[in-house]
Amino acid sequence: MNKEEDILLKEGKMLPVMEHFYTLQGEGAHTGKAAYFIRLGGCDVGCHWCDVKESWNPDLHPLMNAEEIAETAAKHCKTIVLTGGEPLMWNLDILTSRLKDLGCTIHIETSGAYPVSGQLDWITLSPKKTGLPKEEVYEKASELKVIIFNNHDFSFAQEQAAKVSKDCKLYLQSEWSKRDEMYPKITDFILENPEWQASVQTHKYLNIP
Repeated sequence: MNKEEDILLKEGKMLPVMEHFYTLQGEGAHTGKAAYFIRLGGCDVGCHWCDVKESWNPDLHPLMNAEEIAETAAKHCKTIVLTGGEPLMWNLDILTSRLKDLGCTIHIETSGAYPVSGQLDWITLSPKKTGLPKEEVYEKASELKVIIFNNHDFSFAQEQAAKVSKDCKLYLQSEWSKRDEMYPKITDFILENPEWQASVQTHKYLNIP
């Protein structure tokens, strides 16, 4: 990356885009809705079970003009999901401003490890032990989605739920490779703690991105 590109990246005029595509939201409160996903490269949270580790290194993904990618997305759908990687690593002001100009509703999926930028309508907070969320993200989260990989993650989920607002929706989602083991435990946990709901990666069952 040259100096000019580095400046454009910091300003949010260019962003490392791993992929962008039109599909159905597979998880959480908006499961089943049509949405255009913009997956940004770059993440240093480092979850060992991450299913998109190829997103971690931003240098592997082309820099794209933020306004142009917004215009491409808005042609397909007015519900936009920013994901990663960790999208809040980057300045999202220009991307989200252009999406708003185009009449879009903007969702983001984040670990919360970086400060919020941009205009966001729905924040899915998926906290990770390796990089805990900023306080401001807890306060703004629309839904809390905790990935259950082992038994200790249930305690972690309760700790995280205590930090979000009372209006925040609470979801437990099994790590994909552990689903046969963990969903029965998630079911039992929710029956004892009915403020929680189960989230399932329905897009994997539907065989879509």
